[in-house]
Amino acid sequence: MGNAELHSIHVHPVKAFRGQAPREALVEPWGLAGDRRWALIDAEGKVVTQRQQPRLALAAAALVPGGGVRLSAAGREPVTVAVPEPTDTTPMNFFGTKVEAVLADDAAHAWCSVHLGIDVRLVHLDDPATRRPIGDPPHSRAGEMVSLADRFPLLLATSASLDALNSLIAQGDHPGEAPLPMNRFRPNVVVAGTAAWAEDDWSRISIGEVTFRVAKMCGRCVVTTTDQDTAERGREPLRTLGRHRRIGDRLIFGQDLVPETLGTVRIGDAVTVLG
Repeated sequence: MGNAELHSIHVHPVKAFRGQAPREALVEPWGLAGDRRWALIDAEGKVVTQRQQPRLALAAAALVPGGGVRLSAAGREPVTVAVPEPTDTTPMNFFGTKVEAVLADDAAHAWCSVHLGIDVRLVHLDDPATRRPIGDPPHSRAGEMVSLADRFPLLLATSASLDALNSLIAQGDHPGEAPLPMNRFRPNVVVAGTAAWAEDDWSRISIGEVTFRVAKMCGRCVVTTTDQDTAERGREPLRTLGRHRRIGDRLIFGQDLVPETLGTVRIGDAVTVLG
């Protein structure tokens, strides 16, 4: 594979909010440390993401010491939210699956509700070791857990595949939306130095000292059509993925990973295909 290396790392403390791009991150069994440990739910307890509320792209979340988050958005006073005491939990409907989480404080609920213009509450996944099994057989295994990411602990994308996708978009009937930035796909780790779509054939990889199982190709949704700087939606990349990257009923970009070992990944780490 040549000199493949870890190009960037992305941690999204609150699901669907803008995240951070640290130079290194600790890999835990359920994902990168601090990634998607918080999420919003609506008045009925259903998880709220950019699928329903693209304006979430305009809110940012940054980790603060102790696992809390600082929420910010243009024109608004930021709010810092501490990790709530793990007393009572509240059930959230996570795409049809019940997950127990802990409610944040009223100030956090109010800040998020004003941003979206609807009644929402912020919740924290207090115990990722027990709350949410991956539950996606045959791609998951007994005992594997995940945070509040869509399905798997980490999402990997490659720079070469994004370049190839943007080339396909530019060759299409409506090339005006290209080139798309990587943040449309909200990955955790981005790998440089591969051939386009090389990741389709991986089953195990190492990033520096940490090994991962490549569990599944990632099927993409409407979130990828959302401009992460403006919250406006277009038709790409789903239109072009539908023409060139359709497998069954899924439009594919990126690979879902499950950690096999733990450790720290760092920008510049060598990425090696193990299987």
